[in-house]
Amino acid sequence: MKTDKYRRRFYRDWIKTGDLYLTHIMEKETDLEILTDKPLDKGFIGEKIRAYRWDIESYIDKDRRFLTALKPLTVELNAHKIVKEMAVQARKVNVGPMATVAGTIAEFLCRDLLKQGYKDVIIENGGDVFLKITKRRTIGIYAGRLKLWSGLRLIIKPKDTPLGICTSSGTIGHSLSFGCADSVIVLSRHASLADAVATAICNRIKSKHDLQAAINFAKSISGVSGIVIIIKNNLMSWGKVEFCRNA
Repeated sequence: MKTDKYRRRFYRDWIKTGDLYLTHIMEKETDLEILTDKPLDKGFIGEKIRAYRWDIESYIDKDRRFLTALKPLTVELNAHKIVKEMAVQARKVNVGPMATVAGTIAEFLCRDLLKQGYKDVIIENGGDVFLKITKRRTIGIYAGRLKLWSGLRLIIKPKDTPLGICTSSGTIGHSLSFGCADSVIVLSRHASLADAVATAICNRIKSKHDLQAAINFAKSISGVSGIVIIIKNNLMSWGKVEFCRNA
């Protein structure tokens, strides 16, 4: 069921599937676009989504703070693996565990599909991506209506995957943010970490004068391989980031 916070993912209209199979899967608030090198087993992936959602929701039933906390939480030793992963990565950058949920679910599902024999998997979950690819791909960057950044894309090479590419914005979408960056994109081998870092950095950006400090913060976090920050007409990047534009 679509909640009052649901927004149609209009950017999905721009996806070019090429040689991959495209599948849209929705389970409650989990709304995924999945690209694979062979037809997706919908029964398998649906079961996995429901299982991960149950793990998270059942923990929230025991500790409501897990849903609402804006700071790290210590979780129980017997918590499910996905709950522990969210808590661990959130603690690294001092955000609440739910700041990592979209990236973490995308990563766990992608790794499940790789174990099933898929060679190319791209999972997009509300602007957060986890992928494993066998040929060069490009990922679009959306920073609102600013024409300056229209058509800007990231080049992703197979040797750099599996890879999480997570985005946070203080001006686009319904997610809570204390900053005003148009787009903060973080690359990491762990989408859960990328998601947490994107949130933390976006919270820090109040003006273009915060860009260098934000980049320095990202550089200090082990596991972050690249970052792009866009605020109005200003862009700053660091790390393993390569750009191109749509023809």
